[in-house]
Amino acid sequence: MAIATETLDLGDLGFDRGAHLLIRRALARLAPGQRLQVRGSHRELALHLAGWCRGRGVALEATEGALLLGPCAALARTEQSGTPARPAESAPATWGMAARGADVELGAPAYHFPLATKAEVWAEEAGRLYAQAVAGQWDPDSAIDWNAPFELPDDVEDAVVQVMTYLVENENAALLVPARFLGQLHPHFREVMQCLAITVADEARHVEVFSRRIALRGRKPGLSSVGGQASLKTLFDTADFSVSSLLLAVLGEGSFVNLLNFLNLYAPDPVTRQICRLAARDEARHVAFGMSHLAWHMAEDPSLRHRLETAVEARYDALADTDGLNEEVFDALILLAAGAFEPAAIATGYQRVQDLVREMSDGRRARLMKLGFSLPEAQAMAERHTRNFM
Repeated sequence: MAIATETLDLGDLGFDRGAHLLIRRALARLAPGQRLQVRGSHRELALHLAGWCRGRGVALEATEGALLLGPCAALARTEQSGTPARPAESAPATWGMAARGADVELGAPAYHFPLATKAEVWAEEAGRLYAQAVAGQWDPDSAIDWNAPFELPDDVEDAVVQVMTYLVENENAALLVPARFLGQLHPHFREVMQCLAITVADEARHVEVFSRRIALRGRKPGLSSVGGQASLKTLFDTADFSVSSLLLAVLGEGSFVNLLNFLNLYAPDPVTRQICRLAARDEARHVAFGMSHLAWHMAEDPSLRHRLETAVEARYDALADTDGLNEEVFDALILLAAGAFEPAAIATGYQRVQDLVREMSDGRRARLMKLGFSLPEAQAMAERHTRNFM
C-alpha cells in the first residue's frame, strides 16, 4: 500500500530566508505514517535540507524531482514534563529548567536537584500565598515615614537598637535558610520555588529596615550573643526541608509574629511601630507556607511526624547549655513594654514580656495541634523550642 504524502511547495524560499519554519510546521501536522514531499526552486535547497534533517533525525530521500521527508523523529523523541496546572509526583533530572508541561526533548542534560519529589516539597497553598505575597510587597522608602518626628531618651533608644540588632541576626538566618533550599529545589515545583524566592526577598527587606532603624539616630548595632548565634546555627545546619519548615517557619517565625506584634504595640516611636507591623504581615505568610507544606508532607508520609519530634528534641538538647535569649534583649523588651523607669512601670513591663513568652508558647502549641499532634505532644514540643524565640 502506498504511503500517504503531503506536499509543501516552497517556491524560491530557501533556508537562508526561513524555509525551515514552513517545513517544521508541515511536519508537525502530518498524520501518523505520513511523509512530507518538499518542492522548491532554491538552488541550495537539497543541500541545506539534508543537513537540517540529519540534525533532527528526519529521514530524507530524493524522488521524482522532489525531496521526501519521513516522520520527524525529533518531534517524537520528547516527553511531557507533567501538566501546566499540576506538578508530577516526581520531577526527573532531565526535565531540568523546562517549563512545567513543556515537551522536553530526550537527551537533555541531567540536573542535580536534591528536592525533586512532590511529597517532600509541596504546599497546597503555595500558589495562593505567592500571589498574596506579590500583592503585599512594600517599598521601605515609601511605606515607612523615616522622617517622622520623635525624640527618645538615650536608654530607650539603646533598647530599640538592641532589639533591632537581635532582629537583624534572626532575619539573616530566616533569609539564608530558604535561600539554600531554593537552590536545591527542582523548578518543576514552581509555586514552591516562587514562595521561597519571595520569602528571601521579604527577609532581605526586613534586614534592610531593621538596619536602617539602628542607624536612624546615629547608633551602631548592639550585642550579638553566643547563645543567640548557637541557636541560629542549628537552623542553618538543618539539612531536611520539612524539618527546617517546622523549626524555622512554624515554631520560630510563628513566635516572631508574636514578637513583632508586641513591638508594634509597645515600641516608643512611630518608625519602629511601622517597621514591625509590616514585617509581621510578611512573617505570617511564611508561617502559613510552612504549615501548608507540613500538612501536605505529613499526609503523604506519616513517618515525618516522628522525625519532626526527634528534630525538636535534638535541637533542645544541643542548646541545653546555652543562655538562650541574651539578657540585653530581654531587658530591652521589658523597658520598651514599661514605657517609663518608675518601679511600677518596670513591673508592668516585666509582666508584659512574661505574657509574650506564654503567648508564643501557646501559639506554637496551637499550630502543632493543627498539624495533627496531640495536646501532650504539642505541649512538649512547644516547651522545648529554643529560648532564643527563633
